[in-house]
Amino acid sequence: MPTAREALLDAACAALAARPWSAVRMVDVAAAAGVSRQTLYNEFGSKDGLARALVRREADRFLAGVDRVLGDRTGSDSDRLAGVAEWIVRAAQENQLVRALVTGCWPERLPSGRAARGIPAAAAGPAQRRADGGAPGAGEVVAVVRDRVAASVGDRWPCEVVVRVAVSWAVAPGAKGGVGEFVRGVVSGG
Repeated sequence: MPTAREALLDAACAALAARPWSAVRMVDVAAAAGVSRQTLYNEFGSKDGLARALVRREADRFLAGVDRVLGDRTGSDSDRLAGVAEWIVRAAQENQLVRALVTGCWPERLPSGRAARGIPAAAAGPAQRRADGGAPGAGEVVAVVRDRVAASVGDRWPCEVVVRVAVSWAVAPGAKGGVGEFVRGVVSGG
């Protein structure tokens, strides 16, 4: 069973999927989570605090996905690079907060871009403990992903290229076959 905090973040995420952040009401989030509005304010302090925690949680989940792909040691380095690229594109297409995190483009529908500033992505501890400082900016997210990929497969330069290609693919999808096939071709020199 999720904690009240997780239930509130889930409810805020669901509300955000249905309407712009400016139209999300704290009373509705609390009701959807099955807690009082006071509990919501006790957990996050304000709507901005809720926004920061929500963005931070999605950043943490995104980075955990990168780590899962890199943790699969059954394939080659090329396969892991392609897997990370595919994860970045899929996560950005499926989650508007992840898309904003990796591109730096914060449409009016989302919490203010202010929610996306302030904390290094490598900070320790659960999302809610770090939420007051915000989430990393797009450049920080790209750098963290690049560094994690480079630590797994070595050679930082191709990792930078792969991550940036994936981010651009998330914004403007490329040719048939997908980003994974493209990355494998670039990495193998084909």
